[in-house]
Amino acid sequence: MNAGGAFGGNRGLKPVPPEKGVFPLDHLHECDVEKKAYISCLKSSNYQSERCRQLSKKYLECRMERNLMAKQDMSELGFGKENDTDSSKVGTVETVENRGT
Repeated sequence: MNAGGAFGGNRGLKPVPPEKGVFPLDHLHECDVEKKAYISCLKSSNYQSERCRQLSKKYLECRMERNLMAKQDMSELGFGKENDTDSSKVGTVETVENRGT
């Protein structure tokens, strides 16, 4: 007897919601500038996300400001105060934002 459902799905198993819940997509492209800056930074840094932390933070802040995700303290999302004052990361933010992509 086959326990899988249509297309290989598991019938009978209850789906588990994502940890942070569902959030609306940015259909109006309100945070595109921040998103593109972050993606550009990832590409230029060989996908080493720690080099683009400030851009990631700006993107999340943009989403929260526009009610595209629940407002949450940045420290709960992995952005502590010690990370905000790191000057080496601030230079990366300026370089990527001024590229004009």
